[in-house]
Amino acid sequence: MVRAFEKMVRRLTSDRKFSEILTGSIFAMVARAAAVAFAMLANIVIARFYGAQAMGILAMVNSFLFLITIFTVLGTGTSILRLIPEHIARHSVTSAFRVYRKTQYVVAAVSVVSGTAFFFASGIVADKVFSKPHLSFFFALAAGFVAFKSLMDLNSQAVRGLRLIRTFAFMQLLPSLAMLVVLIAGTLLFRHPNNPVYSQLAAYAVTAMVGALIMDHAFKKGMRTDDVVKPLAVPEILSMSMPMLMSASMYFFTSQTGVIMLGMFRTESEVGYYSVASKLANLTAFVLQAINTMAAPKFSELYHTDKMDELFHVARKSSKLIFWTTAPILITLVLLGRPLLGLFFGGDFIVAYVTLIMLAIGQLVNSISGSTGYFMNMTGHQNAFRNIMFCSALINIALSLALIPRFGINGAAFAGMVSLASWNIYTLIYIRIKFGRTIGYVPLFWRSPAK
Repeated sequence: MVRAFEKMVRRLTSDRKFSEILTGSIFAMVARAAAVAFAMLANIVIARFYGAQAMGILAMVNSFLFLITIFTVLGTGTSILRLIPEHIARHSVTSAFRVYRKTQYVVAAVSVVSGTAFFFASGIVADKVFSKPHLSFFFALAAGFVAFKSLMDLNSQAVRGLRLIRTFAFMQLLPSLAMLVVLIAGTLLFRHPNNPVYSQLAAYAVTAMVGALIMDHAFKKGMRTDDVVKPLAVPEILSMSMPMLMSASMYFFTSQTGVIMLGMFRTESEVGYYSVASKLANLTAFVLQAINTMAAPKFSELYHTDKMDELFHVARKSSKLIFWTTAPILITLVLLGRPLLGLFFGGDFIVAYVTLIMLAIGQLVNSISGSTGYFMNMTGHQNAFRNIMFCSALINIALSLALIPRFGINGAAFAGMVSLASWNIYTLIYIRIKFGRTIGYVPLFWRSPAK
């Protein structure tokens, strides 16, 4: 096993076509692992000092905020990741900056309007959607931070488009680090029951402001007075972004339906148990995000310069790296999940072990499939991916409605597992039919072609 892993690493590092992605991914992976560690420490502090109910309230507030910002970002978080490297490759840094600036203004304006509307509608959301009127204060407070969360998401993707890996790594660290610092300070100085929510919202605000400053500096550093600028109107940006908005919203529903519907049908404590299991299962997400940090803009560059063989070579190598780095994490969670839940979060959280196993199985399919979503969006197949995600979201919602009222967190986990596996498998099938090749990787079954 060890020798096979070492052989795989040597092959990846000696591959010149993949070396850029590998080098950047390792750096981003280390930073992302640190960010996950900070986030897990924050979750442990919340579970130990504030309880499962506080964990559940924070999960619902985050889901509420994530849902709003999906629509306020308008899908531009993904389209800007494609447009920046495309404009730099074909035109100039200044051209890419003009696209980014227009997008930033649109997102800021929509966020302010939407945040104001949801501020006044917070009572309706708490009462009619979640049947928990006492949460209206938290939803109103979160609505005031919609603009910060939206700009934070946009800037994170724009940094990736510029391939500023160290900067992106810092921006990935900042939200979880800022939350942990504020949470610990609040816990030591004044242990208010709302500290977890306050800390999370403060972290979003800090990251948004720092990110805006970083982006301005990074773009202006590479701009030249003789740069060629290709104008791109706002309607053109939005026409590309809207299918990606639908994909992002459907991805949200597949990943957050469990939290939302548990909040509607069950107690805050159950939401807290599910939230912890979900976050543990999603430990593999930092690997995917780290590799996609480099892979996504590379997909766009290779596809738009018609280098199809190199595109699939890089995509398959990315999938192989994703599998071998996530499989040990998932195996550990399945084998040691029960003692880990009890040790770090408390004996009450052991009830979420079966939930954790089902969510881990879904993540295994996700890792086998590779960067399916980014591959579709970066190669101009965002409409097809939108349709796949829509069908997957419907499956998740239907299963959740049927299972959560009766089976609680285990019903939510089963629905999430089926949904996550289905859209990855459907996307792999689509890529195979469209291109005659696949980007997935399973040891002993699918082998990367020698290059």
